[in-house]
Amino acid sequence: MARDEKLDLLHRIPLFSGLDRHKIERLGMLAEEVDVPGDKVLMQQGEDGADLMVIVRGRVAIERNGVRLNTLGAGDFFGEIALVVGGPRTATATTEEPTTLLVINHREFHSMVEEFPDVAVQLLNALGHRVRRLEPDSAN
Repeated sequence: MARDEKLDLLHRIPLFSGLDRHKIERLGMLAEEVDVPGDKVLMQQGEDGADLMVIVRGRVAIERNGVRLNTLGAGDFFGEIALVVGGPRTATATTEEPTTLLVINHREFHSMVEEFPDVAVQLLNALGHRVRRLEPDSAN
């Protein structure tokens, strides 16, 4: 994947869309490109996790308690909760075909947050907006 294509993909993710070019470039250095075969479990519900994954090419099925919730494709991402706080995965993600991912590790991401503390504020804002969209009947 070309460097500019990688940076543009990261910048389109709502969690990172508020970052300036310098911080997106730093994030791009942390994101490892990984090719995965089809029918590979990337994360298992209930298991500890620490990575955010962005789909470059391919499709990933998302299931919770054995029920399919969604199928994600190029430009989609998952694992954002684990990126921020770690802990058990809330769903199982399985590739449906050969898939290319950008993987950002929790520990490396947190070192970036220590380097650029304003990234944490932007990340919290993005997560707050996402939570509001998930709970439309909320009083907040």
